[in-house]
Amino acid sequence: MISKERILEAVSQKISNDDNFIVELTISADNDIRLVVDGDNGIPISYCEELDALIETALDRDVEDYSLEVSSAGIGTELKVTRQFRKNIGNKVEVTMPNGSWIRGTLIDADDEGFDVETEEKRKVEGQKKKQTFTTVTHFLRADVKMVKDIVEF
Repeated sequence: MISKERILEAVSQKISNDDNFIVELTISADNDIRLVVDGDNGIPISYCEELDALIETALDRDVEDYSLEVSSAGIGTELKVTRQFRKNIGNKVEVTMPNGSWIRGTLIDADDEGFDVETEEKRKVEGQKKKQTFTTVTHFLRADVKMVKDIVEF
C-alpha cells in the first residue's frame, strides 16, 4: 500500500515554497489517492497538474497500481484546516451541527480549536413598528460541529 508519507514527501517542498497548503490527503485500501490543496489566493488547475506530475514521478506504476486525483478546495466545500478557516474570515459560512440543524453567518475569527460566527436576526421589539436587527456572535468548537462550509451569495 502507498503511504501518505511518500505522497507528502513528493509534494511538500513545492507546496511550502508556493505558500499553499494541504487540506486533505486520503489513500484507500485500493490505492485510490486523493489530494486536496488550497492557497490564500486560490489554486489554478495548472498547479494541480504540477502536483500530479510530482506524485507520478515519485510512484512506480509497474510496482503499484493506483488512481490519482489532485484538486483544489472549491467554493462551497467543507472547511477542514485552520488555515482555510482563517482564509475565510469575513466570508459567509454555514455551520451544520451533528443533529442536522445549521446556522448561517459571517466567520469573524478562527483558531486551532474553534471559530466565531456572527449572525443577524430581525425581531419585533415591543413599542416599535419596525423590526430591529440584533447581532449575535457564537463561538463553536470545531470538534462539536459536523461541518462548516463557505457560502457564495448572489
